[in-house]
Parts: sequence; structure tokens; C-alpha cells
Amino acid sequence: MATSFPDLFAVRAERTMRGTQTLKPELANVKACVFDIFGTVVDWRSSVIAEAITWGKTKGLNINWVEFTDRWRSGYRPVMDKVRKGEIPWTNLDDLHRMILEDLLKQYKIEGLNEEEKVEWVHVWRRLKPWPDSVEGLTRLKKKCIISPMSNGNVALMTNLSKFAGLPWDVILGSDIVRHYKPDRELYMSAPFYLDLKPEQVMMCAAHFGDLQVASSYGLRTGFIYRPNEFGGSGLSVPDKAKPDDFDVVSVSIVDLAQQMGA
Repeated sequence: MATSFPDLFAVRAERTMRGTQTLKPELANVKACVFDIFGTVVDWRSSVIAEAITWGKTKGLNINWVEFTDRWRSGYRPVMDKVRKGEIPWTNLDDLHRMILEDLLKQYKIEGLNEEEKVEWVHVWRRLKPWPDSVEGLTRLKKKCIISPMSNGNVALMTNLSKFAGLPWDVILGSDIVRHYKPDRELYMSAPFYLDLKPEQVMMCAAHFGDLQVASSYGLRTGFIYRPNEFGGSGLSVPDKAKPDDFDVVSVSIVDLAQQMGA
């Protein structure tokens, strides 16, 4: 009988507490684990909302910052697709965030910000808190595999975010290296190319079903990490779930993923 997701969660949580691990034979050749960042490794939504509320109070702004944050994030994919389709020139993620912010400032009638304040606002995406298991899990996994971001973020964004959140990457790969965004093949294949590995020696790790499906189609191994609180119960989206056989590894945290990888 197939394992339900609640049952899987209970089993994996128990194994995480006990520290037990079983490495699938087909994963023995994995040399690198590369990670989606926003939602998988860091809690983007709560982080942006908290900083926005604090900043808003200092400015005396009575704004629904939860809605503001969700709109900022929901504008991300449409403008990114304009880059992918060639409708606008290559633009890195920091600058795309700036474009969306400019529209939001007009929508919410936030006026009088100088350039320094706008840049500081855009860089809130460089100041996101990691999920509680992220640093521990990555640190464990680092002992066994090369670890790196595999995100739509540019190198500067990823580097500053990693310093802020204490993420112990071996190397930082960014979308601006290949000037492509997900789901373009060029971004996924940059990991095996720059790490001098075969696709099957690289595992893409993410909390998002579609991200992993695309990675798998290009020959990468896949590790799913369940993040039930990414969207905070909002209507923005519903956290993805996965059955045990959907991907090479299905886990409830990065610590769990590391244990399943034998780390």
C-alpha cells in the first residue's frame, strides 16, 4: 500500500530524531547537491514581511505589508519570463526585484524614497532567514558532497544572502553566469558543467515539484524537501507535496535529506 504524505512525514521525522539513515545504491555516485533557495533553504515570506513591518512603522506607513510582500513575489515570474522570451534584455534578479518594487511603490502610493532607500529595500532579498534545519543540514551534507545554490538569484544576491544567513556553500553558482533563468536547460546544466561532473552525479534539491521535474528531464538526480510553511497559509500558493517514489529522495528537512544521503 502506498505511503500517505502524513505517514511519510511521521516516519522521516522519527528517523531524523533517531539519526538513522539508509543510502539508496543509485545515489552512491552523487558528488554534488545544488539547491533552490527561495522557499527551500530560506523563509523568504516571513523575512520580508517582518522587515517591511518594521520599516513601515519608522515611516509612519499604514500598509498591508503581507499583501505587499505577496505581490512583490507574485510579480517575479511574469517579469522573469519576459527576459526568457527576449522581450527585455538580460536583467539579473536584483534588478528585476527593483523593477517590481518601483511598480509597487506607485500602487501603494509610497513616495519620497531616495535612491539609497530603494536599494536597501531591494536588498531585503539578500537578508532572508534560513529555515531552522537549513544550516545544520547543509553543514552535514557538505562533509559528503559539494554544495551550491542553483537559484534564479544572481551571484551577488546569493553571496550576500549566504553571508547573512550563514549558509556554508562550497561554491556559488548564479543565473547571471549563464544569463538564463529556470526552467531553461542552460541554468540546470551549469552545475555539472562548472563542477566537472556528469548530470547524474548532481542532485537538484528543492521544495518545488516543477523545479525537480525539469531537473530530472535533464538527467539530474532529484531531492524533494517539504516546506509546509513557505506561503504561510496565504492564497499565494499551496506548498508542494511528494510521494516517496516521485523523486530520488523525498525528505521533510535538509537534515533529513542529508541523513538519507548518508551524511
